[in-house]
Parts: sequence; structure tokens; C-alpha cells
Amino acid sequence: MKQVFISGLQADQNITSYFLVCEKEIRATREGKPYLRLELGDRTGTVEARMWDGFERDAATFERDDFVKVQARVESYRNKLQISIEKIRRVEEREVDAADFFAHTPEDVEQLFARLLEVVASIGNPWLRRLLESVVQDPEIVPRLKRAPAAKVMHHAYLGGLLEHVVSLCGLCRVVLTHYPDADPDLLLTGAVLHDIGKLEELSYERSLGYTDEGQLLGHILIEYETVAKKISAIEGFPPGLKTLVQHMIISHHGQYEFGSPKLPMFREALMLHYLDDLDSKMAAVRASLASDKGEGNWTAYSGALERRLLRVDLFRRAEAAAAKNAAVQPPMDAPKSPGARE
Repeated sequence: MKQVFISGLQADQNITSYFLVCEKEIRATREGKPYLRLELGDRTGTVEARMWDGFERDAATFERDDFVKVQARVESYRNKLQISIEKIRRVEEREVDAADFFAHTPEDVEQLFARLLEVVASIGNPWLRRLLESVVQDPEIVPRLKRAPAAKVMHHAYLGGLLEHVVSLCGLCRVVLTHYPDADPDLLLTGAVLHDIGKLEELSYERSLGYTDEGQLLGHILIEYETVAKKISAIEGFPPGLKTLVQHMIISHHGQYEFGSPKLPMFREALMLHYLDDLDSKMAAVRASLASDKGEGNWTAYSGALERRLLRVDLFRRAEAAAAKNAAVQPPMDAPKSPGARE
């Protein structure tokens, strides 16, 4: 049973524990000394690890996505924890509990999928509903859709994260549509369901989270553009103008050229999709940052997804309330006497 998790590591700690190998490579120092560099993971996160001496024989016995048992010391380097490995060996899957290594959505996946099917069934436009049904009823897509993460690092970066994100985004779209009734709900919800479907092929998630070769070369926007184009081509009579609108929403949902969108959002529903997708992603990053016990005082650790640290408002207000309470119980100072006042 795994007892030491990455989220609980502390500098100058000696550990013996099991990890998943997320990355593996042989590097060399500036002086030419080779060393083994690993990224080790469990369900609480990842940590960089290095082995300096005598690693050649041991490194040949395991590969990325293998489980290993490590004896090591935790060190702090440039204000970041890393592991200096003393011993390492490959272990069989029966020696570990897989649940210790793979972060998973806290939501019930089957309930999430049922909610997604409800969204699809609610689409009034028959062409768009047929398109979405061809995706969510595809036996090759459904198992991956229930398992895939939404990202490697930035948001919903855990198994089931993509489905959780899509369902959450659909709910957010429905709320905003009540405020902007002129928008086309069928078009917006179609974009919400399809906007990240390419991540099924972009990301690898059978063990450690990473990118497939296709994902590295193309990215999820191009992958899903092709996927959706094939699905539409299989629907005889699909309106070409509607196809163009759906495709535009897919390729523009990142909102900016520097974020990977080949086109900017150029109609109302496309613009709404971009901002709502960004909002849901950012709020997921906020939840992850606040849930982590890393940080100092009232502040979280730096979040790469948000490019900032976050104030823990509950701790901040608690300290403020405690200070106010202490001030209230202090005895008042004697008021100065006015000249001529009697004793």
C-alpha cells in the first residue's frame, strides 16, 4: 500500500515509495557526466527525479508508464522539490493499487455521460442533433470520452476530466443563454459538446498523461476539425452553411492566434463559446490551486495555468476576524482628563 504521496513530500525527507514513471531520459551535465532524469507521478501530482550514480543497469529494466519502487531523498532545488534517487526497481502491477496513481474526476462518470446525452437530446435542430448523436453514440468514442482528461496540466487534468469539463460547460452555456436569448442555443451547445473532442486523440491517458504523436504533430483543434468533418460528411444533406458555422466554432474556440486558434471567433455563438470555455477552464484551475496544500500563509503556490498565486480568502478573512475579536476585548485606555476636572 502506497503511503508516501507527492503532495506530502517535504525537503530533506528520506522516502521509500512506489511511483509511476511519467517521463524517462538520459541526460548529461555540462561537464559531460550522464545521469538518469525521471518524472515520477501518483494521483496527487508529479515530481522530477534524478539518479546520478550506477543507474545504467537499473534504468534498463523499466520504461515510461511502468511502476517503480524508489528509495530516495527529497531535496529543494531553486525553490522546487525534486527527488535524488538512491535505489530504483521496476514492480509488477499486482504489487500496487492503481487507484493510488491515477487522479480521477470526483464525479460519477456514468451520471456525467447521462447528463451529456440529455443535452444532445435537447437540441432542436435536427441536423445538429444527428451530428452530436453520431459522436456520443459512436462505440469507439464513448469509452474514451468517459476516460479522457481535458488536458495534461492546465485544467481538468485527470481521468474523466474531459467529460466533466464538457458537461460543466454545457451547464454554463444554458445559464448564460437565459441572459442572452438572441443567441442560438442549439449552435452554442453543439460547439460546447464538440470543442475538445480532438483531445481523445491528442492525449495519451492509459497510464501517465501525455501527448500522442498525432497530438504533438497536429494538436486537438486540427484533429477535431477532421473528425467532425467526417461525421458531417456521413450525414446526407447536411446544410453546408451550418457545417461552416460548426467548423468555425471548433477552430476559433481558443480565441486568440497565440493560443492556437487559426481564426478568431467571428459570430456571437463562437465568441460566447470561447469566453465560457475559458471561464470553465480557469475556474477548474482555481479549484485545483485552492485544493492543494502547497503555498505559504494565506497564499497558494504559483499556478502556471493562471499565471499567479491565489489568495485563500477564507484564511484571510479568518485572520481578519480574529484580529477584530482581539481588538474588541482589549480594555479601553483611560480618557484624558480635561483641565479643571474634579477627581
